Amino acid sequence: MSEQGEHRSSLRATPQQLKELRTLNVAVIHPDDADGRQLTQQLQRIGCKVQAFWPPVHSISKDVDVAFVAVRPDILNLNMDWARSEDAPTVIAVVNYENPTIVEVVLGLGAKAVLPSPVRTFGLLSTLVLARESHKENRGLQRRLRKVEAKLVGVRHIADAKVILMKTHNVTETEAYDLIREKAMSTRSTTEEVAKAIFEAHEVLSMGGRR
Repeated sequence: MSEQGEHRSSLRATPQQLKELRTLNVAVIHPDDADGRQLTQQLQRIGCKVQAFWPPVHSISKDVDVAFVAVRPDILNLNMDWARSEDAPTVIAVVNYENPTIVEVVLGLGAKAVLPSPVRTFGLLSTLVLARESHKENRGLQRRLRKVEAKLVGVRHIADAKVILMKTHNVTETEAYDLIREKAMSTRSTTEEVAKAIFEAHEVLSMGGRR
């Protein structure tokens, strides 16, 4: 097999999770000490694009995929809401000792993994891959949950809109739904959107009638 063919074969054999690591933007929020330098160097060897920060930052670029955060007494009272935002990066806590306060901070950061100090070469790759997979799975579950919640709200709006149409137009439930569907088709909207508009319009008119 040619050298080019061997290269293609090795790429196909490389797990997707490992290939992804070479595209990651990583923030290392850690003091510039032996641990911080070791962590930065190892991540660079893996192929990640690394930026180091200390003291901890109050905001972080949306381009950052992973953030290693040294959980020290220095950060206990800092505002790091970026770690809990909807588009937060994968957070991995770096800890040099354990106590209830440190554990509480780690949980508050939404960390998907903990890297013990002193940082060693062994285990970093596995920690990074597993944390990324956990983060992506959690994101996927959150997206599906939001879709289900939105669908349930839509179902409630349709039920409410049908009741309104049945009362105001003296039609059956089936006929009320047909009216909603026909309006949705003519306006290129969803039945949920039309039902919500009917419900909101009815609420406004009801408020006006109570004055």
